[in-house]
Amino acid sequence: MPEIHTDPVHPVRSAVRSDETALGELDRATWSTLHAVAPRPQPPYAPFFDDCHKPEDFLVAEAENAAGEMRLAGYTRLVPPTPLACNTHVRQIQGLAVADWARGRGIARALLRAAFAAARSDGANRMTLRVLGHNAPARALYESEGFVVEGVLPGEFFLHGRYVDDVMMGRSLAP
Repeated sequence: MPEIHTDPVHPVRSAVRSDETALGELDRATWSTLHAVAPRPQPPYAPFFDDCHKPEDFLVAEAENAAGEMRLAGYTRLVPPTPLACNTHVRQIQGLAVADWARGRGIARALLRAAFAAARSDGANRMTLRVLGHNAPARALYESEGFVVEGVLPGEFFLHGRYVDDVMMGRSLAP
């Protein structure tokens, strides 16, 4: 994935191996029943990067924290949805997280827009994602960035005593 250049307020770049500790901490800090289907991570924690989750699959956003330091504020994972040659024109967002201290500052939107640019530069013309039906804030963000609901798997997950829909969303990357 190429380096992404965005405005200086919300710099987004490809992740590097040295981001692993910060990404792992961010991932654990942002775990929520609103979006997670896996149980809450427990120590000892697995590495953030592994054979299926490589640094080049992630875009990271940095922002200034309350102390005036630039810190990792969010990430998104952008990958081909399948290894099939007939599917190489599609990229899928498989995870998006923003630190609590950085919320409401446009970080998620900057990550999405950087993902669109990265996917286009990689030759993709379509973007997809999956979101839990009860995650209204994420769904609203995705819809505001051009995603539409393309399918729903009703009651796909049983989470915390109730059935939750799995919502498939997609959008064109055509200019």
